[in-house]
Amino acid sequence: MKFDSRKYSSPREVIAGVSKQPGFPNAGGDCSAAGTAAEQSGNNPSLSVCHLSPVHGRLDTRTYNLQILPALRHGVRATLLAPYSSEQSGAPELLPASGRRNRLLRFFNSPMMAFSACHLPARVFHLHNPEMIPAGLLLKLIFRKVVVYDTQEDFPAMMLTKSYLPKKIRPLAGKLVAFAERLAANLFDGFMAADPSTLRPVAHCGKSRKLVFYNLPNLEFFSQLSVSPKRFDVVYRGGLSERAGTFVLLDALQRLRHRGILAQALLFGYTDDHNSRAALLQRIQNMDLGSQVVLHGRVRHADMARTLAQARISVSPLTAIPKFMHNIPVKVFESWACGLPVISSDLPPIRPFFRDGEFGLLVQPGDDRALADAIETLLRNPARAAAMGFAGRQAVLERCNNKYEIRKLLSFYHRVLGVAPHPAAVANP
Repeated sequence: MKFDSRKYSSPREVIAGVSKQPGFPNAGGDCSAAGTAAEQSGNNPSLSVCHLSPVHGRLDTRTYNLQILPALRHGVRATLLAPYSSEQSGAPELLPASGRRNRLLRFFNSPMMAFSACHLPARVFHLHNPEMIPAGLLLKLIFRKVVVYDTQEDFPAMMLTKSYLPKKIRPLAGKLVAFAERLAANLFDGFMAADPSTLRPVAHCGKSRKLVFYNLPNLEFFSQLSVSPKRFDVVYRGGLSERAGTFVLLDALQRLRHRGILAQALLFGYTDDHNSRAALLQRIQNMDLGSQVVLHGRVRHADMARTLAQARISVSPLTAIPKFMHNIPVKVFESWACGLPVISSDLPPIRPFFRDGEFGLLVQPGDDRALADAIETLLRNPARAAAMGFAGRQAVLERCNNKYEIRKLLSFYHRVLGVAPHPAAVANP
């Protein structure tokens, strides 16, 4: 079995019979909190934002697809300063910067990006991930710029699982990242997080404005769905690793095989390194699942909907490690946006959104038997699975989407600038 990291070639047509008009109740949770307060944060040509990202070789989904592109629709002028990406669409101004793949070296590269950014005519400098904190300190303390820091995940907890760090120093690395983010919350003008649990440790630090900006789907990428045959029974999207529950899913597929159910599965995403990828391939081979599992690398965000929608069921089998106890998995909402029922680990961040089984099933984290039972239940009850997927998509179309989040973000920019929104603002451009 060969791991193909090239662009995934998938059919253009996707899921059948899904209405594009919202009509179902919202999905619960606080996914659109403060949306109405930001209704007047729209078109403002004078609002210019420079994004600084350390992500190497690709356009980060949160930065580009969930923040920059929607803000452009509201008349914001956006500049992205990041290591060059071949995915450049030409919409925002993309300024290539030298980059490093090693996360530690990115900290040392960060000040150089600050010197490049300080000459740009931006009113807000929006920094992504801890590696950009040194750049933010220069921009704020030396160049007197308005700086917003955006922590996309629970990075202190992530340090505890990073394979490139020796195990003995991972706790120290987590504490250093937590200290750096607390410093950012005290010194910068704004501090953003992707979920409430990540923001909570710094919620009362300093005078910086705070915002939870959820990674909810940009409907521009999920609105057009059409009929397509289902090539896979199960799809998993995200990090391919033991901590992400990939091995639990493989164990569940093997259990189903012993029950006479040869479920076809598509797994796409990234592995930590070459050794991790080789270990995953070997495990699939040893479990005799090579004929059932298709393994792929990353998929462009523009191809996400038609790739996910080739399956009948989406799974999110995350384990109960500290990071996943805090972060809301965006893959769940993307799957719902494609009309798929979701089987997810029963973890605190995602639990409130499932509405007692209306949109899918929750299983105990790490329990491959329970995961196999849930997959079998939905495969044997296609009408129930379709109803869950339909309800999940309607919830995303109606409420849990980027439309509300971008209004919150534009309002947030105005608050950190201390100015009123532009009078020509519109609620729904």
